[in-house]
Amino acid sequence: MGFLLMGALFIVLPRTMVSAKRINQVLDLHSSIQNPVQVQLTDENFKGQVEFKDVTFRYAANSEAVIEHVSFKAETGQTVAFIGSTGSGKSTLVNLIPRFYDVSAGEILVDGVNVQDYDFSATAHAGQKVAIVGPTGTGKTTIVNLLMKFYEIDKGSIHIDGVDTKAMTRSEVHDAFSMVLQDTWLFEGTIRDNLIYNQIGISDERMMEASKAVGIHHFIMTLPDGYDTILDDTVTLSVGQKQLLTIARALLKDAPLLILDEATSSVDTRTEELIQKAMDRLMEGRTSFVIAHRLSTIRNADLILVMKDGNIIEQGNYEELMAQGGFYADLYNSQFTEDEAEE
Repeated sequence: MGFLLMGALFIVLPRTMVSAKRINQVLDLHSSIQNPVQVQLTDENFKGQVEFKDVTFRYAANSEAVIEHVSFKAETGQTVAFIGSTGSGKSTLVNLIPRFYDVSAGEILVDGVNVQDYDFSATAHAGQKVAIVGPTGTGKTTIVNLLMKFYEIDKGSIHIDGVDTKAMTRSEVHDAFSMVLQDTWLFEGTIRDNLIYNQIGISDERMMEASKAVGIHHFIMTLPDGYDTILDDTVTLSVGQKQLLTIARALLKDAPLLILDEATSSVDTRTEELIQKAMDRLMEGRTSFVIAHRLSTIRNADLILVMKDGNIIEQGNYEELMAQGGFYADLYNSQFTEDEAEE
């Protein structure tokens, strides 16, 4: 057994050294995004309203704009859905809010305070559900990236609760968000550690309540060590089970803002239904931004943003967009016909 362990160490150690070197290189990188001196929003005064004002974004100064003149507003607690084809900028748009980037032009406001400059305009009111839809390459991912402040926008502004995100630190913005992505991320450790992550003061009772709320508690209890089961190569989880764990983790974080980036696109229909129920529970009372895979999953969104070539070409709720008989209506009807044919 000792020789086997030593052999494993000789295999793992070089990989670990390479990984550590790369991590140090990333940690040494200088961020182009500058933090303000004064904190603008705190847990006590955070509401969750998000507004894009004429936002434009480029990944490089002389490159083509990924998103142009985008404006919308999400009120507290609303759900906003983003639709569009792959590469349309949906995720980039959302990543601008947590300031993973800064906008190239325009403003992003969180509760009335600006995040940075970009060219796209829409307001998500606190508590709304906002969906972003559109063909591949239309800018859906880009919007997500701008929401998260992964980049600074080129023009315009992004506001959270009326505050420009340029006036907020990246950590302020990131702490306000929970994210559930298409590609799940779980580390080698116990299920408990993966759920609690870096949060302090999470009780077992609260952890189990979150797991029950999303429908993963029963499965965890079937494992030999329950919540103390170590996730490694010996534990096989389905894509759906991994996704439910990340949703439970997001629920435990209890952030006022939520990003769901095509979280059900890699699962079968039955698993999608389970995940959708869990996400509905997660979105309750939160301002939510949803990048949609199946348009049927975002019919109840308060605001649907339809993207094409980095621009919002239509916006409204499901009834309004279907009544217009435009791009969204055509997209929805074609997808509905395809689903019927598969059945």
